[in-house]
Amino acid sequence: MGTEHSKNEARSSMVFLRKGPKLPAWEDALLSGKEPKSLLKRGLRYVSLSLIMKGMTSTPDFLWGLPEVQKLNLSRNQLVMIPPSLGKLDRLVVLNLGGNCLKCLPKEIGLLRNLKVLFANMNCLKEVPSELSLCRKLEVLSLSHNCISQLPLSFTDLTSLRKLNLSNNCFVQIPLCIFALRSLDFLHLGSNRLENIAESVQYLVNLQIFIVENNNIRTLPRSLCFITTLELLNVDYNAIQTLPDDLYLLRRLPRIAWNPMDKGLHIAHNPLSRPLPEVVEGGLDVLFNYLREKKEHN
Repeated sequence: MGTEHSKNEARSSMVFLRKGPKLPAWEDALLSGKEPKSLLKRGLRYVSLSLIMKGMTSTPDFLWGLPEVQKLNLSRNQLVMIPPSLGKLDRLVVLNLGGNCLKCLPKEIGLLRNLKVLFANMNCLKEVPSELSLCRKLEVLSLSHNCISQLPLSFTDLTSLRKLNLSNNCFVQIPLCIFALRSLDFLHLGSNRLENIAESVQYLVNLQIFIVENNNIRTLPRSLCFITTLELLNVDYNAIQTLPDDLYLLRRLPRIAWNPMDKGLHIAHNPLSRPLPEVVEGGLDVLFNYLREKKEHN
């Protein structure tokens, strides 16, 4: 009878365990006796580890014992901090920290000398550590949807940077260090508090996509017209009343664009002075001809 009672208790315990909450994948792997390295995926290009959407509020300690990781995805959790141990993963090429609750990045991020891509968008960042400029191989940086209002001057050292997303932040002016990033071909500063674009924008000689929609910009600088590499210029939802006469020099703009994804000149929802609204309705060729003739007569 005692034996039968013990069996019933064991069955009850098993049922109770089955009904318990399911453990996150990485934790389940550890508790089942697997080595942390078994979580790594070895692809053609990178050794990667994905811990996306695991409900984590802190990073698991085993992570810092995996120095071979080259691509790490910690996005869409509830992480409030990244410890200094991040610097141990010095082979990282791609790091995704997007969609967390981070208020700062550790200065040890500067030890990631092989880092090429960093996503730290959709967090609570108010500043960026100057040490990030030590990541000289960085090519893609997204800091969108944060609370950043300035960048370190040392960012001028990020000479390999090609794509920079600073949209949905608190910038009142374009940080001066950006104008030194001559390799930039994509710059997104939409949904900030910009009131102007400095003449120094002309130094971004390789810029192809420039987005400054949804700001408080009143005029476009003449120097913007000399970035002849531009294929998409988005100034929708600003306070622009006039256009520079030399805008017709931007010959790579294919059309007046209305779809946000289309290349061309996006200039909708601005209080343009007459006759510009009617001219714009006629298309880009009509607009450019108008501006060219206007300049010739002046």
